[in-house]
Amino acid sequence: MKGLRDASNKKATELKVDSGKTWKTGGIFNLNLGQGSQSNWAAGGDDFSFSAASYLGFYALYKKGRYSWDNTLDLNYGLVNTTSLGTRKNDDRFDLLSKVGYELKPKLNLAALLNFHSQFSKGYNYKSDGSKDLLSDFLAPGYLLISLGLDYKPAKGLSIFVSPITSRWTFVSDNILSAKGAYGVAPGKKVKNEVGAFGSINYMANLNKIITYNGRLDLFSNYAHNPQNVDVMMNNMFTAKLSKILTASLALDLIYDDDVKLFGANNDSPALQLKQMIAVGLGVKF
Repeated sequence: MKGLRDASNKKATELKVDSGKTWKTGGIFNLNLGQGSQSNWAAGGDDFSFSAASYLGFYALYKKGRYSWDNTLDLNYGLVNTTSLGTRKNDDRFDLLSKVGYELKPKLNLAALLNFHSQFSKGYNYKSDGSKDLLSDFLAPGYLLISLGLDYKPAKGLSIFVSPITSRWTFVSDNILSAKGAYGVAPGKKVKNEVGAFGSINYMANLNKIITYNGRLDLFSNYAHNPQNVDVMMNNMFTAKLSKILTASLALDLIYDDDVKLFGANNDSPALQLKQMIAVGLGVKF
């Protein structure tokens, strides 16, 4: 009887451990602050400046048998305030990525992917004469992408997704931007749909005991309109752990969208968008 009880307890323990491994969840929160002030300072400059940048990221990863479900949510927001310029944004993004997979063979899945990203609040182009033009707002633009393809995972933390069947919607909910035909949506319209090919590379790794890297590269080609002009979105984040709660981070984001014609001499041509931030502050993993 004792042997049967031991075997039964062992089996129950194994089942409990296995069921606990189906989900892996966690996240990270970073908050970086900066402040400066001066009075009667001969070298000049703003009397007061303050900056705050925050990042909150979640992940929930499911794996059981041949089925997998990967979910990530990234939220960024930052502000800068100076005496001469007032308060302006220096970061604003939210991005939801969800991918369901079925294993065809080791390291290769048939997968369906959903991605939605936009920003939280209004963004402006500030001119030298003190005026400003509205560039963006919540869901202006917003992007929803649904894709079916193959997901190759050759190494831990690396995923390469390729799809020949992808539908992407661009939303411009703001009336002013919609009237201008911003972000490739026809003037007066608020939604545009495109069908094309899509590829996404995601990589997360501990480069050493201190530095971690989280990167993503998305590529989209519209079959019906200038398929050779591939839209590019690339996010890079290096994080160094300085102590239990202090971190240093380097973020580099690049975007090229042939339909975003907000640049050039007459604000009528596309261009590579680049954003880079270096910060030191509070970092908590959970």
